[in-house]
Amino acid sequence: MPIKIPGGLPARAILDSERIFALEKPEAERQRVRPLKMVILNLMPKKIETETQLLRLISKSPLQVEIDFMKTSTHESKHVSADHLVKFYEPLEAYEGNCYDGLIVTGAPVEHLRFEDVDYWDEFKRVLDWSSTHVFSTMYMCWGAMAALYQRYGVHKMDLDEKLFGVFPQFLQDEYCFLTNGFDEIALQPHSRLAGVNEADIAANPELQVLTWGPQAGP
Repeated sequence: MPIKIPGGLPARAILDSERIFALEKPEAERQRVRPLKMVILNLMPKKIETETQLLRLISKSPLQVEIDFMKTSTHESKHVSADHLVKFYEPLEAYEGNCYDGLIVTGAPVEHLRFEDVDYWDEFKRVLDWSSTHVFSTMYMCWGAMAALYQRYGVHKMDLDEKLFGVFPQFLQDEYCFLTNGFDEIALQPHSRLAGVNEADIAANPELQVLTWGPQAGP
């Protein structure tokens, strides 16, 4: 089934060239099916590249998926045009009354900073608070995951001596968890980060579980 995207989104041309089925909203509404509603908080500098990468993956769902894009109001993006943000993105305030099946929070190249020193940290916390009551399921990526662990569970990030960059083997830790159902026992996963988390801090919290682990990349 197709993904449902805003009209004129630049990623549409790339998706079409890759034969990924995407419908703009007027077309999708004629199908008369209830789509999954997802919102993406895109914190990456290269917005269009990130949009395209995520939409490629979401398009593999058998369901129609309607996508909204969220931005922060307290940070000025320098790698994308203001026109693109105005046309395709809204801040949290525009979505506060909506409920979503899913939220994706991307990473951001700010892992060298203390969380409290990130200029949109307070806004990020408001998104997390809002998602607790308005979103059924949330996926956090890279810095977004470390920030959520810190805000929700008090798990501190730790700076690495050098950047972890490459594709490393990760070993499945729980073959019966529905989140990893269908995963191979060993999977290659990409990493590009300057920080990580201490596995002992995760193990100390009964609400958290390590699902994959690798000798180079850790949990």
